[in-house]
Amino acid sequence: MHQLEKAVEGIFGINLALKENEKLLILTDENKRELGRVFHNIAKRFTGSIDLVEIPVGKVHGEEPPYDAAERMLGCDVGVLLTTKSLSHTTARKRACGRGARIATMPNATEDMLKRALNVDYKEMHERIARISDILDLGDEVRILSRSGTDIRFSIRGRKAHGRTSGIFVEKGKYGNLPDGESFIAPVEGSAEGVFIIDGSIGGIGHVDRPVRVSVNGGYAERIEGGKAAERLKELLAEAGKEAGNIAEFGIGANDKAVITGNMLEDEKVLGTSHIALGNNTGFGGKVDVGLHIDGLIKKPTILIGDKEIMREGRLVFFDA
Repeated sequence: MHQLEKAVEGIFGINLALKENEKLLILTDENKRELGRVFHNIAKRFTGSIDLVEIPVGKVHGEEPPYDAAERMLGCDVGVLLTTKSLSHTTARKRACGRGARIATMPNATEDMLKRALNVDYKEMHERIARISDILDLGDEVRILSRSGTDIRFSIRGRKAHGRTSGIFVEKGKYGNLPDGESFIAPVEGSAEGVFIIDGSIGGIGHVDRPVRVSVNGGYAERIEGGKAAERLKELLAEAGKEAGNIAEFGIGANDKAVITGNMLEDEKVLGTSHIALGNNTGFGGKVDVGLHIDGLIKKPTILIGDKEIMREGRLVFFDA
């Protein structure tokens, strides 16, 4: 069996456990049209009720889909959102999951990525994610350091970590990225202070041409410095408004098959990395609702929860939670 065919069959058979009596929606756009057709053809082996819908290419991650597509999402049992821009943190996705839909979001997924990062030991990855998530659940404050200059703190008191599904979305209302492999949490709004250096990639922008320095005050990105990637990030934040600068998410990668390619769908899952996102976080316990969610990757960080290290220069260091 062709590697891509095997990966897509695994998505429907294992990750989503699609049943023959269920209605499947595959949402795609012009850039992902051919990959969408591959998914459509393989999905026929699982169900006869398939809706393949193409929408315009979004401008930014977190932008709402057109009304008709959002309504179709409400009517599906299972959704595969195979679009260029992420629909994970949209009201449309949240409403569909609220109705019981199981949804895999796959922003800017590529054939190579699917063949590589889905070929993971889900049991081992789940154990990593569950352990990280348990530690975050019990934590009060996070501090992130890196050799490139990151030194930022924020509160996670009262917040819960997400990601324990580890790519297996078989219960009603569950959703997540595919490929999967991260534990993530919404920092308490207004609590973040310090600096983080994006030295990997930025969602929707790609590899950074120069490290991007983000200075944070009162929970918001206050100053952004660097090269072309930094300028583009500033443009995206300015277009979305003040709330787009909110420190929205902190995540830790746990997929040992994922590699840094410049595509954030895979990059943020890479074992040995962490990421901080700006913008919307209402879908996972936060309070800021804005039409943008954009991640920045930090390579080989040192991460402390309270005074305990859980990662040292990219290597997980577990302790009893």
